[in-house]
Amino acid sequence: MLVFLFINIYVMPILAIIFCLNLVEIIKKVKKEQPTAVNTFWLTTSFVIIVWSIAIGTLAGTY
Repeated sequence: MLVFLFINIYVMPILAIIFCLNLVEIIKKVKKEQPTAVNTFWLTTSFVIIVWSIAIGTLAGTY
């Protein structure tokens, strides 16, 4: 559980930047009809880690 609290404090800004950059790249690639698999993977991964860390951090605060 401490790992997710560490992610919330120190890694979350980096994950947010990765999320935003991949979202912009996907939008550009969709416009040009290029493959988006790699960007979609990193977008989904960063989003899941962000949401999971917030959820675990919230649960840790209730105990």
